[in-house]
Amino acid sequence: MPASTPKSLRVAVLADSDTRWKWGALTARRLTPPAAEVRLDGYLLRGRATPTARQLEEVGVRADSLREVTGVEFLREMGGAAPDVLVLALVGGGVQAMLHGLRAAWGTGKRPVVVTGYVGVVYEKLTDGLLLRHGADLVLANSRHDADRFRAVYEGVGADAAAVTEVALPFLGGAPYTGEHDPYTVVFAAQPSVPDNRRDRTYLLDRLIDHARRHPEREVLLKLRSKPGEHTTHIEELPYQKLVQGKDLPANFRLVYGHMGEVLDRTDLLVTVSSTAALEALHRRIPTAVLTDLGVREVLGNHHFTGSGCLASWDQLDAGHRPVPDEEWVARQGVAAGGTPSGGTPSGGGSYATAFDAARERIAKLLERPGGLPPLAPYYTPETAPGYLPGILARHHLGPDGVPLPGAPAADKSPGPVRQIVRRAARGAYRHGVQRVAPVIRRMGEL
Repeated sequence: MPASTPKSLRVAVLADSDTRWKWGALTARRLTPPAAEVRLDGYLLRGRATPTARQLEEVGVRADSLREVTGVEFLREMGGAAPDVLVLALVGGGVQAMLHGLRAAWGTGKRPVVVTGYVGVVYEKLTDGLLLRHGADLVLANSRHDADRFRAVYEGVGADAAAVTEVALPFLGGAPYTGEHDPYTVVFAAQPSVPDNRRDRTYLLDRLIDHARRHPEREVLLKLRSKPGEHTTHIEELPYQKLVQGKDLPANFRLVYGHMGEVLDRTDLLVTVSSTAALEALHRRIPTAVLTDLGVREVLGNHHFTGSGCLASWDQLDAGHRPVPDEEWVARQGVAAGGTPSGGTPSGGGSYATAFDAARERIAKLLERPGGLPPLAPYYTPETAPGYLPGILARHHLGPDGVPLPGAPAADKSPGPVRQIVRRAARGAYRHGVQRVAPVIRRMGEL
């Protein structure tokens, strides 16, 4: 890190869901020098998946300020006193809209370093998602595997690939697995939209319940993402809480919420279809099974784990099978307990502790760039994608030039009294909740 790196940095994170807030806020912490004094301002994009107070508390990331905004309100604020670094933790279309809106707001003037990336495993819409994120100064790849794929996509369409920067998932951590607990604990990590139909979700639930019956000496936990009425990054139309109603449940079967890291502290076998929780478990050397019962298919995302050594069926798990991960595959995914697995080196030869060093160096150089940074230059423009881009911008109340459309919702219209009460309650619960965050999560957030 250059000696002239600012000792004080202002970092802003714009997120549109609980998971993306977690990724964005923890990424922001890891992108800043350990010795720097950092102010973190959080913005939650108003929409379907805006996190509730409980979800924010579960994420457990402290911010100096946190408030809900519309896209237009956010752009107007960034057009004033902009931060040093801005992390866009949004779905691809949201990133693209903000890039064009920010380009219009900043013009050729001084602007922050803009960073974006993915929350976890990228198993669908790779090209579409990447091109929608093109234009940021840094497009973060969570592993060497992803970095290679990202560069190939950009170069394949003639777009500048220099922004692709290899890092790691920011929320990996926790103590390495040292042996079986008493009782032996099996955790199924549920996903909001995988699988996406009642038949398959009921099948998985029934097999989990059956596993608990077959192994009464084990504790079997169904780890849920959200409570009824809450929304997450992906829409959950068939929550397991509803599917489990009326079923005869064994005494050793329970539904649990809470921070995944704390649940993994007591896990002996993590089972999932394709959740990012699998990478968290593998990082800690917890035995991990990626289910093949519904096939190994792109629509499920478990195809990403081909070659991992973790693919298994419920029949195999019922019989006592414990998958053994392939070290080379794990290394390419940038996960391993302690940072470096035997036989492999994640994150291009370094350890997890140094996975963000290259990104920090790039940001420091960009902040020091003589004359400031050039205007944002997304791959998509009204000239290159005239049949696609305007629709994306319009969904965020922006015109083809990135300027807010007349009548776009913004801060000018004050929320009603009920909404104000709800927001105040959420902010109060957030401030109260972060005081009780588990120490291990707090330390993670400070790295």
